[in-house]
Amino acid sequence: MQEHSDLDAAIKALGDSASHDTISIARLKKKKLQLKDMIQRLKDQLTPDIIA
Repeated sequence: MQEHSDLDAAIKALGDSASHDTISIARLKKKKLQLKDMIQRLKDQLTPDIIA
């Protein structure tokens, strides 16, 4: 979770800087999305989908 927050801060810092590095921002956003997906998959494994 910490890495996800760190990426969020890095994306914001790059976006706020005078010289926008769009490639770096895109890479960080992609990595953040991958982490979010991994977190969701782990959560799904912890709580099985039980239909009653």
